[in-house]
Amino acid sequence: MPAAGRGDEEDAGPAPILHGGDLAAARRLFPEAPEPWLDLSTGINPVPYPLPPFEASALTRLPSQADLAALKRAAAAAYGARDLDEIACAPGTQILIETLPRLMPATRVAVVGPTYAEHAAAWGRAGHAVETVPELAATAAAAVVVLVSPNNPDGRRVAPAEIEALRARLARAGGLLVLDRAFADLEPGEGAWPGERDGLVELRSFGKSYGLAGLRLGFALASPEYVARLETALGPWAVSGPAIAAGRIALSDLEWRRQMAQTCAAEADRLDRMLLRAGGRLVGGTTLFRTADFPDGPGLFRRLGAAGIYVRRFAEHPARLRFGLPGGKAAWCRLSRVLKPS
Repeated sequence: MPAAGRGDEEDAGPAPILHGGDLAAARRLFPEAPEPWLDLSTGINPVPYPLPPFEASALTRLPSQADLAALKRAAAAAYGARDLDEIACAPGTQILIETLPRLMPATRVAVVGPTYAEHAAAWGRAGHAVETVPELAATAAAAVVVLVSPNNPDGRRVAPAEIEALRARLARAGGLLVLDRAFADLEPGEGAWPGERDGLVELRSFGKSYGLAGLRLGFALASPEYVARLETALGPWAVSGPAIAAGRIALSDLEWRRQMAQTCAAEADRLDRMLLRAGGRLVGGTTLFRTADFPDGPGLFRRLGAAGIYVRRFAEHPARLRFGLPGGKAAWCRLSRVLKPS
């Protein structure tokens, strides 16, 4: 057996990408922490949409084309698509992130970051030359640009006029802009995409805003030609019957989304004040999560973990922590006790 060393580490491949919501990892880190855990490590709405009971047929039969069309109509109204053939439905946006790179020949890809790490990883796995760049101005040499706006984890937003100029440039050159708007639903001023869709694939996440991430439902809005390519790659019955039923109901409830946007915005402001009192310097975020730097980020992460509260940390920024919104009075009080200045 060869001795373990640098060569073995290289053969092991890239380190796995860490994500929020991994309470098994939290329990390994803090085995003595009290249960139940308060998981603030994700940007998922802690108030799920109140779904009515499903009809049994959503579980017992395959979804029909009529069912899928009804979901697309609800998504078109919610996200501003002009025609149903501009919408591809998928079991979550993650599968779309994985599928898009496989639809293009190997090329140069610029990911505006730091941002959600799965984008760069997916394009790299598909054989593309990927570079993470700090701003749009550094994307000129790329045929594909990936932009997350509002960004995760800092909430950075790019003005629609800048995005449209980038889309138009890429479309003229036969390129593609992947615009990830997973956190746009509840943001003020982040309505339907106002520009053209040629050369653009817009990703929208259902589960984050509606608090139903386990349902696995997401959408790509693009030109009819690109939607057809995505749907062919995903194959038939890509979205489950329960997900279609839930999406139809929730996406049609525009008043719930309007009220939830107001509620989450107020809760985000409340969380900001709490983080500031704890000595944090606000970096940004969205209405579903807030990010701050602390004088002793690792120490605060450990204190929170010991109290059974899991937040998102970042290896490249040890001072930085991201907090999702607590759900309910007990959760807020629990977080406040740990953050309260000594």
